Amino acid sequence: MKYFLLSLALSGAVAIDAQNRPFFENGEAQIVPAFSSPENWIREDLWVETEFDTDGDGKLDRMHVDVTRPIATNDGLQLPVIYESSPYYAGTAGNDRDLFWNVAHEIGEVPAPPKHVEVVRRGQRPIISNSQVRTWVPRGYVVVHSSSPGTGLSDGSPTVGGDNESLAPKAVIEWLAGKNNGYKDRIGNEKVDAFWSTGKVGMTGTSYNGTIPLAAATTGVEALKAIIPVAPNTSYYHYYRSNGLVRSPGGYLGEDIDVLYEFIHSGEESKRAYGNKTIRDKEMRENMDRATGDYNAFWAGRDYLNDMAPMKAALLMSHGFNDWNVMPEHSYRIYNKAREMGLPVQIYYHQGGHGGPPPIAMMNRWFTRYLFEIENGVEQDPKAWIVREGDNRQSPTPYPDYPHPQAEDVELHLTKGGNAQGGLTTAKGSRKKEILVDDVSFNGEYLARVKNSPHRLLYTTPLLNEDVHISGTASITLALSSSAPAANLSVWLVSLPWDGERGDGDAAIYNNIITRGWADPQNSKSISESHPLEPGNFYTLSFDFQPDDQIIPAGQKIGLMIFSSDQEFTLHPKSGTRLTVDLKKTGLTLPIVGGSDALQRAIE
Repeated sequence: MKYFLLSLALSGAVAIDAQNRPFFENGEAQIVPAFSSPENWIREDLWVETEFDTDGDGKLDRMHVDVTRPIATNDGLQLPVIYESSPYYAGTAGNDRDLFWNVAHEIGEVPAPPKHVEVVRRGQRPIISNSQVRTWVPRGYVVVHSSSPGTGLSDGSPTVGGDNESLAPKAVIEWLAGKNNGYKDRIGNEKVDAFWSTGKVGMTGTSYNGTIPLAAATTGVEALKAIIPVAPNTSYYHYYRSNGLVRSPGGYLGEDIDVLYEFIHSGEESKRAYGNKTIRDKEMRENMDRATGDYNAFWAGRDYLNDMAPMKAALLMSHGFNDWNVMPEHSYRIYNKAREMGLPVQIYYHQGGHGGPPPIAMMNRWFTRYLFEIENGVEQDPKAWIVREGDNRQSPTPYPDYPHPQAEDVELHLTKGGNAQGGLTTAKGSRKKEILVDDVSFNGEYLARVKNSPHRLLYTTPLLNEDVHISGTASITLALSSSAPAANLSVWLVSLPWDGERGDGDAAIYNNIITRGWADPQNSKSISESHPLEPGNFYTLSFDFQPDDQIIPAGQKIGLMIFSSDQEFTLHPKSGTRLTVDLKKTGLTLPIVGGSDALQRAIE
C-alpha cells in the first residue's frame, strides 16, 4: 500500500505539492527525493530555557539545540521530530588512565580520588551533531539535537542521572510542542518558535544518548510519543555496582560516577568550578560509597526504574546480550516494567557487545506508527526480535515475547571436584565443601580453560547431545565462608570446551561466555547494608546473572565457574583470601526453553 500524508500543511498556508510531502509504503515512511539533498535542508541553532538552575548563576539554564529540516517547512509543511540529546557532542576528557580510580587495593579501602581533567570543548555552530540526519530527514522528519546540561554550549552542570538530565530534554520537547521557551541566543529575549513541528516527538540514541530518551519519558511529557533507546544505562548503581560489590563497567576498570562526570564536563569553563564543588565533590563523592558498594538514596535517585510511573511513550528497546559495558539487565528491567504498565513495547536483542540499533525497518515502523499515526499494525508484531547465533543483525528471529514463553526454570546442583571439573546435575548435589584461593593475576578466560586450578571452582553438565536454548535470567544461590572480612565474588556461566579460535564478530564474544554475575558476600542480607565476614561462618547469597538468550550447541557442556576477583571488573586485592563453598547449599537455576525435559534429553 502506498499513500501520502495529506494533513501536514498549516491551516491557511499554501498547498504543499505531492513532491514535498512524506509518503508511506507497507507501513514505513519512504525516502522523499526532495528531502534527500543537504542543499534542500535548513540548519539552525537556538537555546531552550528549562525550569532549573544547576550552574549557580541565578538564571534558569538554557539548552543548546540544533535543527535540521527540509526547506519545504518554510512553506507551511509541518513534520514530526526525531530528537537525540547527548553529553558527548562537544568532546570528552578522553581515556587518560589517571582519570580512573586505582583498583589495586583491599576491599573497603578508598584511595585518593583520580586527578582532575579539563575537557577541551569543541564544535562549531549551528551544527551540534550530524547523527540521525541522513536517516530521518529524507524520510520526512525534522532532526533535532541538544547538548545535555553542562556540556557544549548548554548551561548547567552534568549530574549523571540527576533530575536536570530528565528535565532538560523535557523542556526541548515542550518547545517542539508549542511552548514559548525557545530563544535565539544563550543570553537574550528574542523568541524562536518551532512552527515546522507537528508537536509529535520520538527519541533515540545509544549508550548515554540512549539513556536520555528514557529520562525524558519518565517525566510523562505528552509530546514524546515513542522512544528507541539503544544500550541505555537505566541505573547508575547497576552500572557501577553489583549486589553490593564495587564493579567497573567492562573496558573501563576504575571508572565510577564521578569519573563520568569529569569525562563529559565540556560546558562553559567559567562555570565548571561550581559543578565540581557541588555535584562532583559533595553530592557524588560524599554519597557514592566506594568503601562498601551499598545501595542508598543517592543511587536510588539515579535509577530510572523508580521514576517510570508517569511514562506514556511507546518503547522499542535495543541491546546486546554480550554488552559487558552497559549490561543487558539495563534494558530488560525497563522493558519488563513498561510491559507491566501496559505501554506499547517491543525488544530487540543481538548477540554482540555495546551498541547496535534495531534494523532500520523496525525503527521506521515504530516511528511511523507513533509519530505519523499511520495504522501499520506494529502493535500486533511479535514483541521480541532476537538475532540468533551466526545470523546477520539485520535479520532477527521473531518470538512472541522475551523471555521465550516456553522457558522454564530448571534447578541444577553441584557435585565434587570443582578445582578440576565437578558436576552440574539435576540430581542431588554433594555433601562436600570445596575451596578456592583468590588470585586476580589469573583472568576469567584462563580460569575457565585450565584443566585444574586452586583459584576457581568449575562444575559442568555432561556433553550435550542436543542444543539447549537458554532464555531469560539465570540465578544462583550460594553458601560460602571467607578467610578474610571481605572478598569479591564472581560467577560465570560458560560453554565448554573453550573455542580457541573464538570465531569472528559477535561469535568471538558469545562462543564461550554465556553470562556473568558478581556480588559482595558482605551484602548477603541486603544490598543496602554491609557486614564484615566472620571467618568460619557461612553466608548464603542469592542473586541473578545477566539476562541472556542463547542456544548452546550439541557437543558443548554448560559450566558454572565460581571465583573471587575478576581481573576485568572488580577491585584487585592481594591474593590469598580463601573462599569455601558448601556444595549442598549451593544451586544454579537456568531458564531453559522446554524446561527440565529439554535439558534431560540433551544430557542423557
